[in-house]
Amino acid sequence: MTTVKEIVALMEGASPEDIAFVEKAYEYSKKAHEGQTRYSGEPYFVHAAATAKILAEYGMDATTIAAGLLHDAVEDGRVSRTDMEKEFGKELLFIVDGVTKLGTHKYRGAERHAESLRRLLVATASDIRVLIVKLADRKHNMQTLEHVPENKRGRIALETLEIYAPIADRLGMGKMKSILEDLAFPFVDPDAARHTAEVRKLKTEETEDGLTKLQKELKQELTKKGLTILRTDIRMKGLWSLHKKLERKNDDINLIHDIAALRIVVPTIEDCYAALGVVHALYKPLPGEFKDYIAFPKPNGYRSLHTTVVTHDAGIVEIQIRTEEMHRDAQFGIASHMTYKQLGKGIEKLGKEEQKSRFSSLSFSWVRSLIPSLMRVSKSDGGAKGVTKVPPWLAELADAHSEVAGSQEFVEGLKEDFFSHRVFVFTPKGDVIDLPAQSTPIDFAYAIHSGLGDHLQGAKVNGKLVSFDTELGNGDVVEIIRRDSAHPSAKWLEIVRTSLARRHIRSALGMNEQSKPPRRQRRFWKKKAN
Repeated sequence: MTTVKEIVALMEGASPEDIAFVEKAYEYSKKAHEGQTRYSGEPYFVHAAATAKILAEYGMDATTIAAGLLHDAVEDGRVSRTDMEKEFGKELLFIVDGVTKLGTHKYRGAERHAESLRRLLVATASDIRVLIVKLADRKHNMQTLEHVPENKRGRIALETLEIYAPIADRLGMGKMKSILEDLAFPFVDPDAARHTAEVRKLKTEETEDGLTKLQKELKQELTKKGLTILRTDIRMKGLWSLHKKLERKNDDINLIHDIAALRIVVPTIEDCYAALGVVHALYKPLPGEFKDYIAFPKPNGYRSLHTTVVTHDAGIVEIQIRTEEMHRDAQFGIASHMTYKQLGKGIEKLGKEEQKSRFSSLSFSWVRSLIPSLMRVSKSDGGAKGVTKVPPWLAELADAHSEVAGSQEFVEGLKEDFFSHRVFVFTPKGDVIDLPAQSTPIDFAYAIHSGLGDHLQGAKVNGKLVSFDTELGNGDVVEIIRRDSAHPSAKWLEIVRTSLARRHIRSALGMNEQSKPPRRQRRFWKKKAN
């Protein structure tokens, strides 16, 4: 079992008050979970302590680590929300409440709903620390998944692979993403996981000696040129990542050059480019295989130089060059900006409200940073931003406030910028459907399947029959009543909000796309034109 000393030892830069806070949470959680066991037969507290240790490893603050220790204490009824707030404050309770809320959404493998659920989790986790605690919780649960009943393993693994790993990726948490993927892979597709592991092992054995020689040769040459090398290491490609690449390359392992990559960490950006020059002087680079993620970072903030070269001893090898800061960002993502050092000197001396304010600004910046990965942004007309192929709600969220002063203001701002443009509604089974604001049951039915929309007879919202023009709200549970004899009506075109529903209705009615819009929409367009 993880001890409190192990957790505290990882809290670099923590004040005595922070340490005391975590120690108190450790003992409180231990007592709260007394007598509870996991599927493995271990005390339940083992999980709480392991979650806290993961958060400490990621450099999180004392409140977040304590929330990791207590994240299940309210849900299982052992501790009341009132008692938790009294003992540990509103900020910790806010995080614990958020983690509990995220746990109520289950993913059942409907691929079309994956992005909707990811957006929902992002939107409801109004403090980014909620998501980081949830990821730490999921990591330890995945490490012990073999003890869970077999009928539950597949769903949990698929949810991890398709929901939580992508969220970790968007947070820039490359290490967490890779671990979650590789832990889930064997439970999702055991045969493919075994095959990929064998392929990676054989390829690694082929190049192991050559990579060691390459590493030594490069270090010597870089030192000769007067460059300081903080370290070099060999990075093995994750199993799930390799599996996906094998699929794209028709299972031809010879077309994949980054199974093992040599990573070089240097002090400055200037050193990165100088080291790149040394590498290219020694080995011939493959045309079109150089990527400058320093000048052009990935949407999740990842920065590094990547080049693929032909070597004497190891064949074709990818070499990655970065600074220490870039390496930490690549491993821990946004968490690397939420450490005591990154938050600024003396963060432990700030009041709770000031700390919360600083975290809130980071949180909102992160939500905005999701947008580039979901849309294309071009610059034209003298540098003005032009957004193409992007829904208005995303564009508006991308241009939202860059800073929010306090936690409450942050939450309200997020609701305005996010929820005012989308609604998240649920099927009776709990699958989330992401729709534009003012959508109706007709839009909902077509979002699930065209056959359901084409034979829509009635709809229930939260258990009550409603008319087809009812506007759906966040959190509504919608049940569609289907009948083979039911068919779309032209009046539906005046009601629906989504182009998907409108297209299917026109098709069912034998109308083409050039058909005149309904009268209500024509008036709206005329008004806009004037």
